[in-house]
Amino acid sequence: MLRSLRLLAILAVAGVALAWWKLGWQSAALLAVGAGISASGLWEWTRLMTVVISRMDAGAEARPVGIVLVGFFLRLGVALVALYVSLRYLDGSVYALVAGLALGMVALTIEALRLVRSWTV
Repeated sequence: MLRSLRLLAILAVAGVALAWWKLGWQSAALLAVGAGISASGLWEWTRLMTVVISRMDAGAEARPVGIVLVGFFLRLGVALVALYVSLRYLDGSVYALVAGLALGMVALTIEALRLVRSWTV
């Protein structure tokens, strides 16, 4: 998961530079907002799954899931506000925002293919 977050950051920096050059700073900002939301989603899923797995392994000795769930839903709210504000006030390409949101899935897919390849080679 951390490798996919690092790959997402690399792809986001390259994408922002390309979007700024071709479409302007507004579209680059929208791509950065989308990539930030995607990265925060990956981070929260990592935290949530870590707590759930440790809870299943350790039983009652693991840390409470409620705190992580509150953070998860709080992040969703912040992501919605960021989406609304960026779409409302930045006059860039919506496709750049969608591309930024999709970078998380691209990074996860690439890392999953790397993992599968390491199992078979």
